[in-house]
Amino acid sequence: MSDVRMDKWLWAARFFKTRALAAKACDMGRVHSGEIAAKPARDVRVGDRLTVRNEAGEFVVEVLALSSVRGPAAAAQALYRETDASKEARARVEAERRAMFAADPLPISRPSKRDRREINRFRGR
Repeated sequence: MSDVRMDKWLWAARFFKTRALAAKACDMGRVHSGEIAAKPARDVRVGDRLTVRNEAGEFVVEVLALSSVRGPAAAAQALYRETDASKEARARVEAERRAMFAADPLPISRPSKRDRREINRFRGR
């Protein structure tokens, strides 16, 4: 196998749960091959450098192997290698997100009817 469709590879590498979501991400410009936005039908080859943005964060990966079949997670992780800079950036974003939640703790209980009215008044509803 010398090349695989972009959406199939992203699905097989477990960046997206379905191939349709992978294709949609490509169409929305969330997948780049080098500096070029990748289309779902673009061929992926060993050695390509991809930038993939999904709900888990932004990944910069190098393609190590090709597969058009979704297998176990261990096999999916063997398809690519994430760069060290990408790992550090995702860890930094995660730390910032945790710090934000630590600074503003969640309320202990649900808002009362009076609280909801004040919230709506504050939001201009």
